[in-house]
Formats: sequence, C-alpha cells, structure tokens
Amino acid sequence: MRAVILEDFGGIEKLKFVENFPTPQIKEDEVLVRVKAVALNHLDIWVRMGALAVKPELPHVLGSDVSGVVEKVGSLVKHVKEGDEVVIAPGLSCGVCHECQSGHDNHCRYYDILGLKTKGGYAQYVKVPKENVIKKPSNLSFEEASSYPLTFLTVWNALVNKAQIKPNHRVLIWGGSSGVGVAGIQLAKLFGAFVVATVGSEEKAKRCIELGAHVVINHYEEDVVKRVRELFKEGVDIVVDHVGSQTFRKSVECLKKGGKLVFFGTTTGSEAQIDIRYVFVREIELLGVYIGPRADLFKITELFERGLLKPVVDRVFPLEGAAEAHKYLEESRHFGKVVLRVD
Repeated sequence: MRAVILEDFGGIEKLKFVENFPTPQIKEDEVLVRVKAVALNHLDIWVRMGALAVKPELPHVLGSDVSGVVEKVGSLVKHVKEGDEVVIAPGLSCGVCHECQSGHDNHCRYYDILGLKTKGGYAQYVKVPKENVIKKPSNLSFEEASSYPLTFLTVWNALVNKAQIKPNHRVLIWGGSSGVGVAGIQLAKLFGAFVVATVGSEEKAKRCIELGAHVVINHYEEDVVKRVRELFKEGVDIVVDHVGSQTFRKSVECLKKGGKLVFFGTTTGSEAQIDIRYVFVREIELLGVYIGPRADLFKITELFERGLLKPVVDRVFPLEGAAEAHKYLEESRHFGKVVLRVD
C-alpha cells in the first residue's frame, strides 16, 4: 500500500513516501479501514522528532485522526460492515481492565494513541479494534470528519469532565487558531460560557470572533494577564492551556479564586515555574488532561451530525505532501486543522 513512513527520528526529511508498505492484516475483532483523510496534530511532530519518552518501533506510520471507508471486518464485528463511512477513535486500550470497563479507558495502563506507538493513518489502510470505529457524520466530508476526533475529545475532557464548565463561566483559551483552540472556542460557547481567546494576528482574531469568541487578544501586541484583569477584575473561571512553558504561569495569574487551569501539550516546552503559595492561597485547581474517554467521542460526533459543532479545515495536502504539511503546521500558518487527503 501507499504510505508515508518515518524511517528515523528528526526533521521533515525523515518522512518518506513509499508505494509498497505492507497492508495491515486484521484479527477477528478488528476492522480494516481504507483511509480517505487523516488530520495532523502536534503529536505527529513530537513523535517524528523523537521528543517523547515513548517511541515507536521504526519504520513507523504517523497519524491519529482518521476518516475512511470500512474495507474489511473481522468475524466478531457486528456494528459496521464493508462500505460504511467511518471515523476512528484514536485512543487504544486493553478493553478488559477495571478502568476500561468503568468508562475510563484513557486511564488504562496499556493506553496508546493511534500513530504514537501503533501504526497510524498516513497510509492507504489502517487497522483498529472494533470498538474504535464510529459511523461518520453524514453531513461531513472525509476531510472534515478527520479534523475533530483527537482535538475535540481532548478539549471535551478538559472543559466538561475536568473543569465542569457551566453557563456564564468565563473561559480563556490560549492559541485560539489551533486545532484545540477552535475546538475550545466552540465547546465553551456551546455550554454558554463567555469566551476569551488569544491569537497572533488580526486575521486569526477575526476568524475566532466568527467562530464564537467574545473577546480575542493578540498576544504579540498585548499583555494577556493585564488584559484579562481589565476585562474581569477577579479573573476567569477556567483557562485552557496547551502551550506549555511560556504560558503556564500566566494562566495561573489569569484565574479567579477557586479557578481551574486545565492543561495539556507542551509546544513551547515542558518545564514551568510558579509560586505554589499563589495556588493554594487562592485555591486554584491545576488539572492535567490527556485525551478523553472514547465514549465521549460518540457525544461529540452527534453534535457534529446535528450541526451544533463545525469542522474547521485550514488546508488539505496530498498524502505525498506530508513533509510540507508538517512544515506548514510547525510554522503556525494554519487556522484550525491541516489534513492529508489519502485516497
């Protein structure tokens, strides 16, 4: 099959397009999906660079967010059939431990993400457990359907499960033009919150307003903490931080007493310094977030089906243009998701 493989860890030159990579062979409880589109995430970049403690066996196939058509099903698969249009839930777990059985599969000790250790969707075909296959919203194209699983599932976990967002909460979202940023703006708005987002350009600011943000701060031109405190003297209820070192302390300073910082991702680094007295005196909650439970993706998919959430696809590259797409993502030129069209 055609695929883009990672031969070694490093720059975009380590991504190689090949015509004859082995097609996956499925077991009785697995599904083979013919990939139509796969969206990029910063996770792809971190895996490519070898920047994570967990490293896949090489050669590797990246890609967590996949949409496509069922090519073949194992004998135990009943809920989908050949020809069905589907999206893939990117979180992989054992399915039998206490955490999996209680709906917290993202806490499974064997947890993996498609494209992290397990070969992913930068290819014509990908295989996944039957539990990870969900019917695609009929109103979305394959490119649009590939754009939401990982980002929306993570942000849902952050805002709904962890921060317990309520109507009229004030929410600050760093990097509003990113994949998780556009997810955060939409979900916070859907739950009736007042949404403040940060961006790096006026064009991106306008698009965030169109998406539902009430206030947008250009972090290159304004002091974000100062601006937030001008808007809300006591601070905001929730901050969504996926940036890392450069913003973590500022995120804490933007919160009101009893506020919640939900954080994931380390685009600018993984080390941060804060005064812990500020945290406990103000009873601020620091809530680490990973990708959410698989069951929540069914709720999110229904919201897309009903038109209450909208995919935001910035640019579509061909599969063989994966290296160029990585460069485009790394340079932060995108608004929303960058997608590879596979077939």
